Amino acid sequence: MTKIDWYILRKFIGTFIYSLLILLVISVVIDITEKVDDFIKYHIPLRDVIVDYYFGFIPHIAALLFPLFIFISVIFFTSKMAYRSEIIAILSAGVSFRRFLRPYWVGAILFGTILWLANYWVVPNANRKRTYFENNRIRTPDNQQSQYNRTSRIDSFTYVTFGSYDPNYRSGSNFTLEKVSGQHVRYRLKADRISWDSTGKAWRLDYVTVRTMEGLKETWISKQDTVLKIALVPKDLIEEKNLQEAMTTPDLRKYIKRESIRGSEGLNTYWVEYYRRTAAAGAVVILSLIGGIIAARKVRGGSGLHLALGIVVSASYIILMQFTTVFSVKANLDPLMAVWIPNVLFGSIALYLYRRAPK
Repeated sequence: MTKIDWYILRKFIGTFIYSLLILLVISVVIDITEKVDDFIKYHIPLRDVIVDYYFGFIPHIAALLFPLFIFISVIFFTSKMAYRSEIIAILSAGVSFRRFLRPYWVGAILFGTILWLANYWVVPNANRKRTYFENNRIRTPDNQQSQYNRTSRIDSFTYVTFGSYDPNYRSGSNFTLEKVSGQHVRYRLKADRISWDSTGKAWRLDYVTVRTMEGLKETWISKQDTVLKIALVPKDLIEEKNLQEAMTTPDLRKYIKRESIRGSEGLNTYWVEYYRRTAAAGAVVILSLIGGIIAARKVRGGSGLHLALGIVVSASYIILMQFTTVFSVKANLDPLMAVWIPNVLFGSIALYLYRRAPK
């Protein structure tokens, strides 16, 4: 790393931090205007708003737009250098274009690593604070709606079905537990009512019938009530909004594995989040290189033309990412492909632009 490399890298880091701070201030102001009525309505103290909500909101919005503001920052400071003929002077001194891009690689890998680590642990913990605040301080608990005919798989051979379940009272009706071996039901338990016993950490069943089938032999038992301990607790039956964003990557991996065993549907949303955390770090590197290559050429129109082109590329990336994500969640596109298609496409664009760039 020479003095010129450090000069470019300082511009890279400084411009990005300045742009990010402006973004965060604007985002917080907009969010306050949207939620100030709720803060007043529920009499939430200012300290709780700042510590419990905005300490979680700021990392969330920063990580969400991190790659795009890296791209805009690179476009901005590189176009300024090109407009002042600094890049022409560097290349005229015998520095190859590949060598000129070295500080861009260093800055991109540095910021990509920071985002990767943040997405794995820091941002999910911040999202947990934010979502808890929204679900318990802004929204009342009775907003949790009752569920009907919900079936879950507890393990590889045990299924439970709730005819109805009220998460507010942790109770339900028409409960069925079945144990299946191959194509045959070996055990079936039915209860008219079921409720959660928080003291015993178990389910209490009322008006229970139990049938056990072994070939042609069948036994039938009726009970007034009983206690059932299974690997299912009330929080597993609550459908939280954006739950995947509030889990660290190890927790998310465990959750996906557990829900896969239970046969839960809609896991593509969680797989997309799992793969996105790594793909976002890759996007930082790719977009940094595209920005550096585009803005390194001095053109008529200066920074304005480069920034306009940068906005178009950023919008294209967002649209493509949303498009592939929706296809994964709604149309069963492989989640790994969904999050990496934009990176592969824009990586190809970066390679093409590099080969066409003046050397």
